[in-house]
Amino acid sequence: MAGTCHLVTGIARHAAVFRPQQQSIPTRSGESILRSYLLLCLALLLPLSAQGGIMQHKAYHTGEPVPNKPMIMREFVEMQHARKVAKVTFADLQGNPKTLAEYQGRLVLLNLWASWCPPCLREMPALAKLRSKLQGSSIQIVPLSIDEDPAAVTPFLAKHELKLDDSWIDSKKEIEKIMPANVVPATYIFDPNGNLVGFIRGYLDWDDPDIADYLLRFAAKYQTLAQSKALQ
Repeated sequence: MAGTCHLVTGIARHAAVFRPQQQSIPTRSGESILRSYLLLCLALLLPLSAQGGIMQHKAYHTGEPVPNKPMIMREFVEMQHARKVAKVTFADLQGNPKTLAEYQGRLVLLNLWASWCPPCLREMPALAKLRSKLQGSSIQIVPLSIDEDPAAVTPFLAKHELKLDDSWIDSKKEIEKIMPANVVPATYIFDPNGNLVGFIRGYLDWDDPDIADYLLRFAAKYQTLAQSKALQ
């Protein structure tokens, strides 16, 4: 099955790359099976996290999945339960501390990448375009480099003319207190209150025209859920 979980040990440079996505439309039952399978993969990965136990705390049931998911995103999993995560600190390109709390009230797509990862380089220009397209919405796309040498990130971005000056850096692998960083690229989605609600581990062609609409509907759902939770 395309998109199987790859458990990688050793240095972070051993990136696990997913096989290319097949151009077939899964049946409803097929999507359900895939979703269950990927959630099982997530459960198996949690113990690898330094603070995996935190991820066991369910924040709330997310209800029915957002409908009409683009075919190209079939390996994206919207979690059945939002999960509370550890509060971790990253850094910007200048070394200033950064946290997900800065985007409280917005849907955050945290995209893990590394300079030594060819699929990341393929993915990043399209992700930058998508971010421009979603500017002004309630969605915040945050690139997060897991390069061990922070000094290598800025020259890499300049060399490849990637306009990602607001990329964050996680050279200490703080992300592993939330999820294992053994697969790049990977994208994790957090609701307006910072709970993990979805993920895709592996390359995704963000240029697909249906992705933006899906993400806007995804954001609208979780904005509504966040507001309802605030009123309780």
